[in-house]
Amino acid sequence: MTHILHLDASARPGRAGTDEHGSISRRLTHRFATGWTSRHTHDTVTYRDIGAAPPSFIDQPWIQSAFTPAAQRSSWMAEVLAESDQMVDELIAADILVIGAPLYNFGMPATLKAWVDQVVRLGRTVDYDPSQPEDPFIPLLAERPRHAVILSSRGEGGLGPGGPLAHMNHLEPSLTTVLEFIGITRIHRIAVEHQETGGKLLADSIDAAEHQVDALIAHLAPALHTAEQEEPA
Repeated sequence: MTHILHLDASARPGRAGTDEHGSISRRLTHRFATGWTSRHTHDTVTYRDIGAAPPSFIDQPWIQSAFTPAAQRSSWMAEVLAESDQMVDELIAADILVIGAPLYNFGMPATLKAWVDQVVRLGRTVDYDPSQPEDPFIPLLAERPRHAVILSSRGEGGLGPGGPLAHMNHLEPSLTTVLEFIGITRIHRIAVEHQETGGKLLADSIDAAEHQVDALIAHLAPALHTAEQEEPA
């Protein structure tokens, strides 16, 4: 059984095409999640709307707690890390991480960065080995195959790989760096562009992205379900 962790980071509460002023990235993530579960009814989804309910920003008590060995933490430290622990547990349980992320001012929304800071945790998602100074970090989520699907929306065109404005896009590259750092290396990216332009350019971009979402579901599902069947009992 495949488990999906579905994150939406858009500040817009609805879905484009369904709700007034709705989010395009939410439209794509909804298509992926419902498209997957309609085909694979036994698979499960955990949903977290970090756009509507932002994770806490890390602060000095969080840092002190996270970098104190678990056996030495005070009760207040466990309380400080409770939100982070829940988010880390959700991520560890996932076979597919689906992230809906609009491009805000060349990078990820602050709510998504807050989630990143909560889940990149020493001893939980990454470890550190000082005896290997050239490559001391150990990704802890590499113990089994996980996929990440980044579904983004952009105001302008040409921000994808090879595009004339690609150097200004720090959303997918930053997320890819973070995910690979903790061990999620199977990363898939689909984006809608021309949101500011609108009209046919936007409509065509949405149509193309939705076809890519459908194709990605068809591509991923057989591989994931076959891998599950091959796992030893």
